[in-house]
Amino acid sequence: MATSSKALAAPAAQSRFMPLLMAAALGTLIIGFVGFSHIEAVHNAGHDYRHSMAFPCH
Repeated sequence: MATSSKALAAPAAQSRFMPLLMAAALGTLIIGFVGFSHIEAVHNAGHDYRHSMAFPCH
């Protein structure tokens, strides 16, 4: 029995979409928490990390 490449493509695309969505959500959550944190140590750690990666932040 021959299988169609279309039949195999749909689950492969779905299996890649969910991890990408979860990684984007986690990254947004972390950046949002660190960037707007009122805890000075957390905010300063994020700020120092941005400078260490040569990412402009101000």
